[in-house]
Amino acid sequence: MKCRSTRFGNFEVHDDTLLVFPSGILGFPEWSKYVLLDHDTEAPFKWLQCVEEPQLAFVILDPAFFKPDYQIEVSLDALIEIQKQDSDELSVVTILTIPSDDPTAVTANLRGPLVMNHRTRLCKQLVLSEEWPTRYPLFSAAPAQRPSPAAPLQATAR
Repeated sequence: MKCRSTRFGNFEVHDDTLLVFPSGILGFPEWSKYVLLDHDTEAPFKWLQCVEEPQLAFVILDPAFFKPDYQIEVSLDALIEIQKQDSDELSVVTILTIPSDDPTAVTANLRGPLVMNHRTRLCKQLVLSEEWPTRYPLFSAAPAQRPSPAAPLQATAR
């Protein structure tokens, strides 16, 4: 399938690389199909580009890069939505906000992480309790050891 992006131009997307959010992403429920694109630098950031809306893309990052103690519980409803089976590996990423007037003031939404099932390519944005901030500053956190990209998430049903 051909994809158009205001940031990346036109490119080809194979069906087996699509990530599907059956419930959409908060604020954007009408769009459910995305693809992961690498950032153009050595940075660990990735882009989650919507293939249905050229202007919609999110900068995402594995929270292990900046908050190694970040652990979440994934509800049984969410696990069912992404069709998790016992042997499936899950990953978690957070959506970043990068202010245009101060790119060093990057924040991560720890309250609304994205959980991805590698086998089914189904994804879900969680809404966690208020103990997690929606604007966690990345650069005020202590530097963490760099984890391997897309490290599996150990999900527990509650």
